[in-house]
Amino acid sequence: MRVAIAHDWLMQFAGSERCVSELLKLFPRARLLTTLMRPEGLPPELRVASPSFLQHVPGAVDHHEWMLPAMPLAWRLRRLPPDLDLVVSSSHACAKAIRTAEGIPHLCYCHTPMRYAWAFDDERERFPAPLRGAARVGMSAFRRWDRAAAANVTLFVANSSAVAGRIDRAYSRSARVVYPPVDTDFYCPAPRERSHFVYVGRLTGYKRPEVVVRAFAGLPYRLTVVGDGPLRGRLEELATPNVSFRGAVPRGDLRELYRTSTAMVFPVNEDFGIAMAEAQACGTPVIGLAEGGALDIVEPGRTGWLIERQGVDEVRAALRRAADEMLDPAYIAERAQRFSAARFRHEIAEIVTALRNGADESDFT
Repeated sequence: MRVAIAHDWLMQFAGSERCVSELLKLFPRARLLTTLMRPEGLPPELRVASPSFLQHVPGAVDHHEWMLPAMPLAWRLRRLPPDLDLVVSSSHACAKAIRTAEGIPHLCYCHTPMRYAWAFDDERERFPAPLRGAARVGMSAFRRWDRAAAANVTLFVANSSAVAGRIDRAYSRSARVVYPPVDTDFYCPAPRERSHFVYVGRLTGYKRPEVVVRAFAGLPYRLTVVGDGPLRGRLEELATPNVSFRGAVPRGDLRELYRTSTAMVFPVNEDFGIAMAEAQACGTPVIGLAEGGALDIVEPGRTGWLIERQGVDEVRAALRRAADEMLDPAYIAERAQRFSAARFRHEIAEIVTALRNGADESDFT
């Protein structure tokens, strides 16, 4: 097939970029386009991406959020061959706005409608404080543009039920749910003594890591914090001695941390939450928030526990329950297979086949 894949930006190899890697396994000769990229942080298959003119703007790579006002233009200026069989956008911002010729199916794998526009308060710290007021006003215009850009999409595929709901509210469009790929061959169980809890995620405002750190004060359990971000210094100051910080760790070390954890503590409203699925693939239960992707990942009382709000008392109660209540690691790992990379490729391939055979959005709802 003659395929083009569009992804917002390629700055690191995280969850959305892993989706692109799996798409390239399905379409190994696809043309990969993006707005900005940092090649040194990417695997070989993503380094071949073609960036936009923004790549040559001084400072753009280091501060890609500042380039958001120009990204609609960057995608509008991209020209695709008229003889393509399929366009796939991997979008959490503007990539779905890539222009396609009439009659070419456009499948959008949507990680979420653009958080900058639709959940600005969660993302405001990404912008310098003097610019936040102007950014807030600009995002209202971005929402109108984003809604119009959604008309370019033949079919939306969401990475979770929560994101499918956001797509409906933002664009008045239905979406098929296909969970993002997790390397369940690598993240797998092994007999280990479970001696601590683990938090894995960027240490930033909306993830509320301070709630988790504070919850361990006065408890007889240990917490290992994996990840970095602007809040790390503050968190280290308020942490009690039973909390340790590891920063970013190699994936082999991360797997071992999952395997030796009583539970992963992640009371965060995520789009999906790949770290939660990775932990479960290792047979480790998850303490999650009863919102967002955790609703698809955590089966209460079987593969983890859900709390109703991001409060210290709620997290403490869940920690005590996790320490006392043993869930079946084999069952947890088995259920995590529904997040495997092979399953992701299979479901996307089925959708693509249906689109090529003339299916439209109504055939998937």
